[in-house]
Amino acid sequence: MSPDPSPLFTPLELPCGAVLSNRLAKAAMSDSLGDGMGNPTETQKRLYERWAAGGVALSIIGEVQGNPNFAEKPGNLVLTDDANPDPFRALAQKGAGPSTQLWLQLGHAGAMTHAPTGTPKGPTALDLEGLQCDAMTFAEVSALPDMFAGTARLSRDLGFGGVEIHAAHGFLLSQFLSPLFNRRGDAYGGAVTNRMRLLLEVVEAVRSAVGPTFPVGVKLNATDQLEGGLIPTDALEVVAALEVSGVDLIDISGGTYFPGAASASDATASGVYFLDFAEAARTRTRIPLMVTGGFKTRDQAIDAVVSGKTDIVGLARSLVLDPHLPRRWQASDFPRSGDITFPRFNAPPEGGITAWYTMRMTELGQDSEGQDIDLPAAVKAYNERDAERTLLWRRRFGSGAGS
Repeated sequence: MSPDPSPLFTPLELPCGAVLSNRLAKAAMSDSLGDGMGNPTETQKRLYERWAAGGVALSIIGEVQGNPNFAEKPGNLVLTDDANPDPFRALAQKGAGPSTQLWLQLGHAGAMTHAPTGTPKGPTALDLEGLQCDAMTFAEVSALPDMFAGTARLSRDLGFGGVEIHAAHGFLLSQFLSPLFNRRGDAYGGAVTNRMRLLLEVVEAVRSAVGPTFPVGVKLNATDQLEGGLIPTDALEVVAALEVSGVDLIDISGGTYFPGAASASDATASGVYFLDFAEAARTRTRIPLMVTGGFKTRDQAIDAVVSGKTDIVGLARSLVLDPHLPRRWQASDFPRSGDITFPRFNAPPEGGITAWYTMRMTELGQDSEGQDIDLPAAVKAYNERDAERTLLWRRRFGSGAGS
């Protein structure tokens, strides 16, 4: 028999007073289930409804944009003042439950903006193979906190349970933290105290917009896993600065979607990726910590919480494979043989594994899983859907020129 699961199923009170019912979260993923015009779909609503029924305390919708010109994919949601509020309210209602909070992850792709629908811009101009962008002006950077704050306020008003500010995985706020992407000569570049300035301004603006009792989290890289990128010692300085920022949760992850870079989520190692960093972060903050990446067994999750290294276990692909995993893990007689068996892919193309899991999420949202879709078919369907939604996106939002 596995160890006692009860540590995973004790409540956690966040600094703002909100209470999570247990220690398991569906970490943010880009589900690519928007309708191509920034709106939630019935498939997306059903997907998050299933995860809530499966027993997670927290579910986070990845990559919700406050500016359609800087989206990560044409399946992202766009939440601005001119968005149709009705499908967002319906998503907020269906994806939450008596024991589940549904949060929106506030995104901005920056240099990683999907070029067919937007204009890639980052801290510094880049001209690399597979990655080109212009530099943001000081005025454009200064306007970002208000943009994030506006989306956060709408999230609260439409019934979502909280927001997570995305400062990981190589997207805009992560780019500002990284000396590889950020070579600015103004107040937002140089030493880590300057590189974290924008993130702290965004957190301040979001907290002011939503008030003291609405949960606000930050997703932060422990490391960019790129030579010249953000390193753990600098990331710990960011953690220390967030201690007094009014944040309720720090979600620790790592890696980037820099072209050609290995994705942490594609790793085949059996261990959890960022627990050592979380243990170090414990000495720099009292804010609850969430660790996302590499959890493949219930024993790993229990050990991580019992050790005190993390308060919340972030699960992503395991919940795509089994949306009811938390309910199964809660059973005291859960057998070790009941843990998830992850599929293995032979020589997948870059982005292919992400495409497979994304199409699996589509199946879950349509209650049609079990079709055993193969990798080439998943990649083909994923790319064709992106192409279709790109046309819709451009029709709805224009070519993406400007800021």
